[in-house]
Amino acid sequence: MTEFVTICEVGPRDGLQMAKTIMATPTKIAWIEALAAAGLREIEVGSFVPAKLLPQMADTDAIVRAAVAIPNLTVVALAPNLRGTQAAIAAGAHRVSIPVSVSEGHSRANLNRSPDEQVAEIARIVAWLRSENHPAELEVACSTAFGCSFDGVIPEAQVLRVVTALAQAGVTSIGLADTVGYANPGAIKSLVRAVRAEIGPVLHGLHLHDTMGLGLANALAGLEAGIRDFDSALAGLGGCPFAPGASGNIVTEDLVFMIEAMGFRTGIDLQALIEARKILHAGLPAEPLHGHVAKAGIPRIFRAAA
Repeated sequence: MTEFVTICEVGPRDGLQMAKTIMATPTKIAWIEALAAAGLREIEVGSFVPAKLLPQMADTDAIVRAAVAIPNLTVVALAPNLRGTQAAIAAGAHRVSIPVSVSEGHSRANLNRSPDEQVAEIARIVAWLRSENHPAELEVACSTAFGCSFDGVIPEAQVLRVVTALAQAGVTSIGLADTVGYANPGAIKSLVRAVRAEIGPVLHGLHLHDTMGLGLANALAGLEAGIRDFDSALAGLGGCPFAPGASGNIVTEDLVFMIEAMGFRTGIDLQALIEARKILHAGLPAEPLHGHVAKAGIPRIFRAAA
């Protein structure tokens, strides 16, 4: 178990979009700097969406411009469409994450368009990036791939149809997102195998939530299925404001502990990661923070992977 597992911290985006109060811009920047200092090399720092919809993301342009100055950090920003992608790249984002819901209900609630319409929008984004010869990376997150609070069970064939259309549109990095946390380890392994058989290495990673308490179990199932890229959020913040019942992301600190204890390498200093919670708490004092490792403390038997 000497392989490297990449963890993308999504707290500054997915975590904060559900917060009841707005974190001050300087605090956000200090938090991101602390996360990077702890060894995180990919951080999703915000989303380019209308401030009237998500006021917590109103300062994303300033956050991206500050974050790109941090050495050795890949700055990721979410954008729902071509206009948002252009704004993210103008701010200097190294990677743009575009959501596409595989369920009709969530797609309408989150993006006000059907899954097919969003796939068409992503095809336009790919074409624009190619025409402008931009070095920025593009990834697509397939939301509600494991179930939807609007539509319920999502047939595997429905997910395969969407990922195939995205690959045909020129997308080279696709992740599967358990937006509302309905997945189980068996479902993770089954869908990962089916999607990989359909699009091969274009399948990139997993974005997991802990609604049913199965977040880490699902991450382990992903590891066993060959996934080496995961999203998570410090203190388990997060959720989708347009997906009823969605709760927080898997806890970055707990995920790092599990992965490193198993012998995989993450390059992340677990103690420094826990210390970064102090900045988060100072910026959002009323927000509950989750995580077993931070509460119990790092056990004396723990040894980080070499």
